[in-house]
Parts: sequence; structure tokens; C-alpha cells
Amino acid sequence: MRFEFSTASRILFGPGTLTETRAALHEQKARKLLIVHGANAARATPLVGMVRDAGFEARLFSVPHEPTTALVSDGVRAAREAGCDGVIGFGGGSVIDAAKAIAGLTTNPGELHDYLEIIGHGRSLTNPALPWIAIPTTAGTGTEVTRNAVIISPEHRLKVSLRSPFLLPRLAIVDPDLTRDLPPSLTAATGLDALTQLIEPYVCNRANPVTDGLCVEGIGRVARSLRRAFENGGSDAAAREDMALASLFGGLALANAGLGAVHGFAVPVGGMFPHAPHGAVCAALLPQVIQVNLRALRQRDPDSESLQRYDRVARILTGSEKASAEDGAAWISELCSDLKIPRLGFHGITAADAPTLAQNAARASSMKPNPVELTPDELSEILHAAI
Repeated sequence: MRFEFSTASRILFGPGTLTETRAALHEQKARKLLIVHGANAARATPLVGMVRDAGFEARLFSVPHEPTTALVSDGVRAAREAGCDGVIGFGGGSVIDAAKAIAGLTTNPGELHDYLEIIGHGRSLTNPALPWIAIPTTAGTGTEVTRNAVIISPEHRLKVSLRSPFLLPRLAIVDPDLTRDLPPSLTAATGLDALTQLIEPYVCNRANPVTDGLCVEGIGRVARSLRRAFENGGSDAAAREDMALASLFGGLALANAGLGAVHGFAVPVGGMFPHAPHGAVCAALLPQVIQVNLRALRQRDPDSESLQRYDRVARILTGSEKASAEDGAAWISELCSDLKIPRLGFHGITAADAPTLAQNAARASSMKPNPVELTPDELSEILHAAI
């Protein structure tokens, strides 16, 4: 057995930990900070005030949608022109991805396309990124502890990654209180993204003992708390804390084990249909992928440990020691229905898009750790079932 485990230099978790940003900044010794935030700049006002009151300069940069190549390049230009020596990403997954890309590219020569996979030259970053802090305000992506930033290239209709160990933050501050005002739809989509990012690393072909523990613990927290967080809003602090921790565990797991077919599909879907929320796409695909994976494993690899792992996932989700893997898929389908997750067709995806999406998914890096290699017909079956 051999595996590697990498993550942020430091993680702070718990309600109210946002207030520890000031002390962390003094430790980092950065003076001019680029604060990357979402569409609603007002949400970042307390953080901006904290930074400025502590004697640091702050320049704001908005990420109102998923980061595009142009938006990231604009952010790098803003950081360089302002002479920023540090970055804070404060927001959802799109904001955190943009922040880590900006932090990494600001200190490296050339342009974004020099370093992108697939559509660029795929060069490696050679210089450490600007010191940066990740502060997520949603509970789903776990990108605060991963070493890749997902970026959309509109002209190619593709989502591509910028990857480097240098993109890991110096500090991740995960404060569940920041998620308590999320609306139900966002709670559902991000929460099901978190669940997907716990199940896929657990059953994939790169799982290891460290990520196994994180996944099992995280799946249990989602099972008991996602529905509560959806139904009770910000009043259920314990549920919000569970979901924030589950999201963090999912990020740690996927960064060190890998994902699977759900994310293999979600990346090309996001490139072709950028308005489709990533978490909702994952949720629509997850039960279908589990069903097809199970059948393929039983046909072609009946002794696979992943079959036993799917059964264990089902037992955790349902709370029944007699549950089968199929019961787990049914539990997830029912949850998606109760949380009002739409099918892929709601986002404009049709059967005519299936061949292109299946072809692109087969080449996606996230598809490689899937517990079984899926055939083109099986990939198409998943898409048609999710549409």
C-alpha cells in the first residue's frame, strides 16, 4: 500500500472562526490583500472591515458566476497592478476556485492558457502562489482544501483545471455560521455535491485508509443533517455544522483519492451548460451512476471491494444494517426529489447532447478513478436516465 495525503497548511473549523482571520493575517505578513468575493459584495463587508481595521490594505474583486478564463485573467491583472502580496477567497466554490487561480498565477510568468489542461499548454507552476486564505460560505465543494481550480472556457464550451500543489491555501477557515443564511435550493445543491464527493472517493479505485475514515464520517453527517438544513434554514446550527464538516471532509477525500463518473460527467455538462448548478447536476447523476456502476461491477468484476463499499454506504444512509447498495441509490433518489432537485432536462440538456457529453466524459480526469471502466453505451444510459 502506498498513498499520499496533502492539504492546506492549516485548517480552522468551528462556529465563529471567521473572527480569527485578523490574527491569521498578522502571521502571514501580507500587507496588500485582494479579497475575492461573490456577486453580493455586502456579504463580505464584515471581513473587509476586519481586514482594514487590522491595518491591511484591501482591494475587492468580484466573481459573480463560475470563473471563466477571462475573469481569472482580469483578477490576476488586478492583483499585479495593485501590488497585492496576499489573497483571500470569501464565498462559494466558484469564488474559492477563482481566488486560488489568481493567487497561483500572479506569481508565475506568462498567461493563464500556458498552464491550463486540455485547451492550454499544461505547464506546471514553478513559483509558489501568493499566500492565500480560503473562507467558504457554502457547504458542498470542499475546494478550500484541494489543489485544483476549475475554470470555464466559454469559447471551447469546456471546464478545465489549473492544478498545482502550490494552489493549496496557507489557511482554510471553515465557519459553519457563514452557511446559515443559504436559501433552500443552494443548501440542497451544495449538500448533494458534498455527498457525491464523499461517496465517489470511498468507492473509487484510489481509496486509502485516511480518506476512507473521512468519507464514512462525512456520509453519516450528510445522512442525518442535509434534510434538516434544507427544512430548517439557519435555525438548525447543528445541521449546518454537520454539513460544513462533511463538505470539508469531501474536499480532503477527493483531493487525495479521486472522484468518479458523476464528476466525469459534471465537468463537460458544466462546460456546455454553464448556468446549470454543479451540485444539482451531480445530484441528478448520482443515483444513475451508482446503478450502472453496480451492474457493471457485478458483470465484470464481481469480487470488487467497491461492491461491499456501496453496501456500506447504503447502510449508513438508510440506517438499516440490511440495506443493499440499490437501497442506497433509492434513498438518494428520494432525497433528491424531496429537496426539489431537477433532472438534467430542466437545464436544457436533451438526448441530442448525450453523444458529445458521453464522449467528453470518457476523457475526463475524474472518470479514471471510477471503480469500473464504463462502456460508451453505459455512459449514454446514465445520461438518458438523468435527463
